[in-house]
Amino acid sequence: MDQQNKNLILATALSFLVILLWFVLFPPPEPAPTDPNAPVAQDGLTPPAPTAAPGTTDVTGAGDIAAETGMDTPRLDIDTRRLSGSISLLGGRIDDLVLMDYRETIDPESDTVHLLTPIGAISPYYALHGWAPGAGLTPEQVPGPNTLWEIESGTTLTPQSPVTLLWDNGEGLIFRREISIDADYMFSVRQSVENRGAATVSLAPYGVIARHGRPPDLKNFFILHEGVVGMFDGTLVEQSYKNLEKLAFNPREGAPAEVQQVTENGWLGFTDHYWMTTLIPNPGTPFKAVTKFDPQRGIFQTETVQATLSLAPGATVTADSRLFAGAKEWATIRRYQNEENVDRFVDSIDWGWFFFLTKPIFAALHWFNQMIGNMGWAIIALTLAIKALVLPLAYKSYVSMAKMKELQPQMEKLKEIAGDDRQKLQQEMMALYKKEKVNPAAGCLPILLQIPIFFSLYKVIFVTLELRHAPWIGWIRDLSAPDPSSLFNLWGLLPWPAPETGSILALIFIGILPLCLGISMWLQQKLNPSPADPTQKMIFAWMPWVFMFMLGSFASGLVLYWIANNMITFTQQYAIMRTHGHKPDVFGNIISSFKRDKPAGSSTPGKKK
Repeated sequence: MDQQNKNLILATALSFLVILLWFVLFPPPEPAPTDPNAPVAQDGLTPPAPTAAPGTTDVTGAGDIAAETGMDTPRLDIDTRRLSGSISLLGGRIDDLVLMDYRETIDPESDTVHLLTPIGAISPYYALHGWAPGAGLTPEQVPGPNTLWEIESGTTLTPQSPVTLLWDNGEGLIFRREISIDADYMFSVRQSVENRGAATVSLAPYGVIARHGRPPDLKNFFILHEGVVGMFDGTLVEQSYKNLEKLAFNPREGAPAEVQQVTENGWLGFTDHYWMTTLIPNPGTPFKAVTKFDPQRGIFQTETVQATLSLAPGATVTADSRLFAGAKEWATIRRYQNEENVDRFVDSIDWGWFFFLTKPIFAALHWFNQMIGNMGWAIIALTLAIKALVLPLAYKSYVSMAKMKELQPQMEKLKEIAGDDRQKLQQEMMALYKKEKVNPAAGCLPILLQIPIFFSLYKVIFVTLELRHAPWIGWIRDLSAPDPSSLFNLWGLLPWPAPETGSILALIFIGILPLCLGISMWLQQKLNPSPADPTQKMIFAWMPWVFMFMLGSFASGLVLYWIANNMITFTQQYAIMRTHGHKPDVFGNIISSFKRDKPAGSSTPGKKK
C-alpha cells in the first residue's frame, strides 16, 4: 500500500474519532425538564382502559392517582440481600427501592443507589398494579391509586416470605394482591378478584410504571439510549423522553400515546444508563402496551393492560405478571431470559447497531473477568484474543508490507525511469506487484478491522454496568471513567488536586494512560522510516500526540485497550518482518526522527555547490 492510501485511511479514522469526541463533549442541548413539584390543579395519572378479550366489548375506565403518597403513608418493608425499601399501602405502590450493591460514586461511604422514589421526593418514580373497570363496574368499585389496602398475610417482603394485600369494595368484590420477590430484582405480582355479588362483571388487570419528569442524572449521550424500552413479539422498541414529549403535543390519531397490541411475548418499561424498571406479563399472555406523557404534570408513563376478564357470581379470576426493578447486570438479565422465559431480555442492554460485535465482545470480556477477577486485565486478555483471531489476516498484511519494503529500491528506479509520466509509472508498478505477488492494499486490512472493533468496545465500556466503578491497578479505580491522574500535579506528586474531569484543563493536562497511548503509537510508527515527503512526515509525526489528547478524556478501559492493541501490533509486525528478511531499524528510525531536515538546495559547509 503506497503512502497516500495509508494517509487517506488514517485520516478517515481520525475524522471518525473527531466526530465522536465532539458529540461526547458537546451533546445537543435538551429542553429543561418539567418540575414535578410545580403546583398544578391535580397531580396524577389516568389509569388505563381495559382491553377487550375475544368475545367481549372494549370499555373505558377513569380515575386519578393521588397527589401525595409519600413516606408518611402506611408501608410494608422490603428486605432482601440486594434490595431494601417499602411498599405503600395507599395504592399498593412499589415506590421505595434501594439497590444495596451499588453506590453513587467509587467512595465506599457514598449513598447507595435509590432506584424508585414516592411522590413527594425530588423525582417520583414508582410502579403499581390494578384493575381497570369494565362492564358492570365504576372506577370507585375497583382498587385505584387512592385505595388503602390491608395486609392479609406477611409483615416484610423477603425471598422466603411473600406478602398479600386485601381490599373489600363493600359491594361483593374481594381483591387480593400477592407480591413475592426472588434473590435478585424480580417481583412477581398475582392479582385476584373474588365475586361474592349477584351480577357478572368484567375488568382488566394492568401494570403501570410512572416517572415524574426526566431523570435528574440523564446522560443525553447519542451513544446511549435512555427512556422507554420494550420488546413486542420479538421487536425491540425504544423511545426517548424527547420523542414522548413531542408525541404529547403532536398526538397521532387523536390520542397522545403509543399503543401496541402484543399477541404473545413482551415487556415494557424505562431504562436508565445502568438501571431499569420493566413490566413483564407472563409468557404467552396477550396485552396492550401503552407509552404516553402528560405535559401538564410532566409525567411519563408505560402500561401493560391484559385482556378483559369476565367474572361470574361465586367465581374468582387471577392475573399474573412480573416487575423487574434493578441493575442491568448481564448475567442476571441473561438468566431471566434463558431460565425464566423473559423474551430477549438481554436486548434491554443498549448494544447498538453493531450488536453482532458488541454482544460477543462483551460475553468474552465477562468470561475473562470471571476467570481473572480484574476487569483491567480482562480487557488486556480480550485484546490478545482479538489479535489472535485476526492474526491470519494480519499476517498476510504484514508479509505484504514487508515485501513492499523489499521492493522499495525497484520502485524508486521505476520512478526515475517514468519521470513525470504517472500513467506509465502506475502500469510499471502494477506489473511489478503482479510479478512479485504483492497486494498493495493488504496493509489496509488491519486498520479497516480496527475501526468497527474500536467503536464496539467503546460502546461496551460506556454502556455496560460491569465496567462501572471497576478498578484495575493503583490509581485506576473506575475503568468506565477517564484517567484521574494529571500532568497538572505531576500525576499526584505535587500537593494540589488534578483538574475536574471534563474541564478544559483536564483535556490539556493529560493522565498517565493517555501519555502511554501516545508513546505506544509513536513507537509503532518507528517500525518504518519516516516518509520522504515533508507533508506526510509532519502528519505522521503529529498523529500520535493528537490521538493522545483526543482519547485522554475517554474511558480508561478504552485507552487501556488501545495501548495493549498497539503494543501487540508492534510485536507481531516486528516478528513477521524479521522472519521475511526485513529487520526494522526501530532505534535508527527514532534517532532520525529527531534530526533536522536540510532545507532544499543547501550544501555541506565548506563545500562548493
